[in-house]
Amino acid sequence: MSTEFIYPNVDLIAGVDEVGRGPLVGAVVTAAVILDPNRPIEGLNDSKKLSEKRRESLAEEIREKALCWSIGRAEPEEIDQINILNATMLAMQRAVQGLRIQPNFVLVDGNRTPDFAVPSQAIIKGDGLVAEISAASILAKVVRDNEMKELDKQYPEYGFAKHKGYPTKLHFEKLMELGATPFHRKSFAPVAKVLQQTK
Repeated sequence: MSTEFIYPNVDLIAGVDEVGRGPLVGAVVTAAVILDPNRPIEGLNDSKKLSEKRRESLAEEIREKALCWSIGRAEPEEIDQINILNATMLAMQRAVQGLRIQPNFVLVDGNRTPDFAVPSQAIIKGDGLVAEISAASILAKVVRDNEMKELDKQYPEYGFAKHKGYPTKLHFEKLMELGATPFHRKSFAPVAKVLQQTK
């Protein structure tokens, strides 16, 4: 996995990815990572293709070896106000702004990029193709999954540790039975429906 052949004259590339566009609860979390070419990390891949244990150990290695990394996020209230796409773009901007070293090029997983202060390019399925984006996808997923485990301690009856807030059958059942938590995204149709019914 390398970006050298695409951008031979760029020395500080940040990879950016998001986790959590689809869930009904919690923040959308993004990460930006600039890898250190002198400290390669073996086994980087799309976070969804890695086991939880492997993601955790790679996240630790990324935090230790990367030139710099940063987490960005947009909270449920922001998602409800500006919609999930705009909230994701905002969280990506926050991740890049949070980098200790500013990159001179940003590669983003997907088909669009927000307006960064530097040139950028979207790469479809970039999390499986570009090491920097893979690293970002791993960090973002580990952070968000851990937040869901914490939320599970507050609301154990919802099963957040299992479904991570995604719209599974169990999550729908618990929403109907228990109603929405303060952390649910009120603008998402299944949550809005439950809130309407409980008025």
